Amino acid sequence: MRDKSNPASLPAPASFMNAQSAVVGVRGRDLLSTMRLLAAQGLKNPVRSGRHLLAFGGQLGRVLLGDTLHKVNPQDARFADPTWHLNPLYRRSLQAYLAWQKQLAAWIDDSDLSADDRARARFLAALMSDALSPSNSPLNPQALKELFNTGGSSAFKGLRHLLDDLLHNDGMPSQVTKHAFEVGRNLACTPGAVVFRNELLELIQYKPMSEKQYLRPLLIVPPQINKYYIFDLSNDKSFVQYALKNGLQTFMISWRNPDPRHREWGLSSYVQAVEEAVDACRAITGSKDVNLLGACAGGLTSAALQGHLQARRQLRKIASATYMVSLLDSQIDSPAMLFADEETLESAKRRSYQQGVLDGRDMARVFAWMRPNDLIWNYWINNYLLGKQPPAFDILYWNNDNTRLPAALHGDLIDFFKHNPLSRTGGLEVCGTPVDLAKVNVDSFSVAGINDHITPWDAVYRSTLLLGGNRRFILSNSGHIQSILNPPGNPKANYYENAKLTSDPRAWYHDAQHQQGSWWPQWLEWIQARSGEQRETLMALGNQNHPAMEAAPGTYVHIR
Repeated sequence: MRDKSNPASLPAPASFMNAQSAVVGVRGRDLLSTMRLLAAQGLKNPVRSGRHLLAFGGQLGRVLLGDTLHKVNPQDARFADPTWHLNPLYRRSLQAYLAWQKQLAAWIDDSDLSADDRARARFLAALMSDALSPSNSPLNPQALKELFNTGGSSAFKGLRHLLDDLLHNDGMPSQVTKHAFEVGRNLACTPGAVVFRNELLELIQYKPMSEKQYLRPLLIVPPQINKYYIFDLSNDKSFVQYALKNGLQTFMISWRNPDPRHREWGLSSYVQAVEEAVDACRAITGSKDVNLLGACAGGLTSAALQGHLQARRQLRKIASATYMVSLLDSQIDSPAMLFADEETLESAKRRSYQQGVLDGRDMARVFAWMRPNDLIWNYWINNYLLGKQPPAFDILYWNNDNTRLPAALHGDLIDFFKHNPLSRTGGLEVCGTPVDLAKVNVDSFSVAGINDHITPWDAVYRSTLLLGGNRRFILSNSGHIQSILNPPGNPKANYYENAKLTSDPRAWYHDAQHQQGSWWPQWLEWIQARSGEQRETLMALGNQNHPAMEAAPGTYVHIR
């Protein structure tokens, strides 16, 4: 458990992997300009550079004599094999690498670069250091042991995996064995049917799993950046089934995967589509209002819808709102945003309008290079050096089931991260109406992840403060996805809660109570209290005006 009295021990508010990086479109030339700037620093200050080079030479000499100068982070799995510490040659190579890494960082810190340029240089240095790690070499002790144990077949398998990824995965190491899963067979298997469809979405109504059900329906709005079935993976961690078994009438939005024909779909288009889904839920269930649940970008969409409805005096359609790892306040410190000047942002907009969409594979590559050790070099070692198949993991399969963003929505998200419009009254306009979240006075339940690298928890906390109505905020012990997939029974699950929402997230955290277990039961109690009366379960799906069509998971989820 963290020492709350020490601010340095608090969870970091941001990390390299951030949704902004995919939105702004950091490109190679941005990194090249930083490399040129570093080269100019070396030429401009040869004495300073020489001093650091001599310091590195001195450390290298001590390393060659056998001194152990630097400790390895115990959480760094790259060097967990004892050979790195017991074998004299491997120990020296590791110590030389750590010495070079630390001296490079010291040279950057000692430069006369501006604060932003120094941050860009640190980011680039981290990329280079990770790429040149001795663990990525074919001489990795794990790779040599596997080569010996398999009689050399691991090298042939690794080469085959490399060639396959060069041909079929844009040269990136595969993160998952895709043939182990199939949507509708062992993923997204909860019974239901499509009961409404428009150009942007399919609305799935699920078959009840309880003897009684609450009158007010739950409508889940997943992010547009991924497919919906993160809420319906295996049975033991299906959020959909958890809701159904506890009496909630559950509806799910399945977004269509857009192509260049849909380049004009912007945030207003998605807000209007969700409003149509809300009206369909109300018509099918006979309830005058619904409970909304939005995750990540789906939370932004549902908040914008509520602001739009409030401006039109129709907010009565919404009874409550749940926000899972959702950013409404987009003010975030991220290394990726250091490269996002006006020219870069406008260039990213132009590229997506020319292509019609922002390809999900491009976003995945940017995400990967924001956390290369976890998302690139880890699989480089496993797939190529060890010759092993990537894992068969349902979350990774979902994460690699890429979707696209239409150009207009991409542009809207760029403007969202650039201007932080929801932080001020009328800063955002959707469907012709200004949005004022302070006037959205429905009860809300917000969840953040303490280790979330995409939507940092302190930004999610500040987002909660923008909302009107009664607000509840819970901080889960997990990352971005694990904060959502947090079913009861996980012995590692825990969360923090503090009913007093102060203006400072760090002050809130200092006074928060640490609770063991999943936050799902807390949310369930909260949502059931806002779901109206219970009645005998109605097994029929849809109604006369919205008849059941294709069985879940529908058709849009299969569009590649």
